[in-house]
Amino acid sequence: MRIAVIDGQGGGFGKYIVERLRKELPEETEIIALGTNAMATSAMLKAGANEGASGENAIVCNANKVDLIIGTISIIVANSMLGELTPRMAEAIASSPAPKLLLPVNRAGIEVVGAEEGPLPHLLDRLMARLKNR
Repeated sequence: MRIAVIDGQGGGFGKYIVERLRKELPEETEIIALGTNAMATSAMLKAGANEGASGENAIVCNANKVDLIIGTISIIVANSMLGELTPRMAEAIASSPAPKLLLPVNRAGIEVVGAEEGPLPHLLDRLMARLKNR
């Protein structure tokens, strides 16, 4: 399975997601770090991603080449992450046929009614449970 983890800014969310995936999924799971910038990609690579790429073209080109996309809800919102996530990136991610597991982190000014917010470790517990039940 090829999983893309997408993040921006400092890559903190992506780093924690990659660490958790690497810890709990089979070793042969391929984790691709896709950062809106080099700093985010670097953080995810240090956390254990198999490979990584940065920027708009990397995200657009790879969104259709993975089996699953994981990130915060802001990865499908144009101009989120202080403008780092471009409309082209958001469109490519949202249009990808890959299923998306998105964490309801309210940094893009979007609240998903019915979604439980909470600390990142609790959100990752729910993400891992969902991933393992697929």
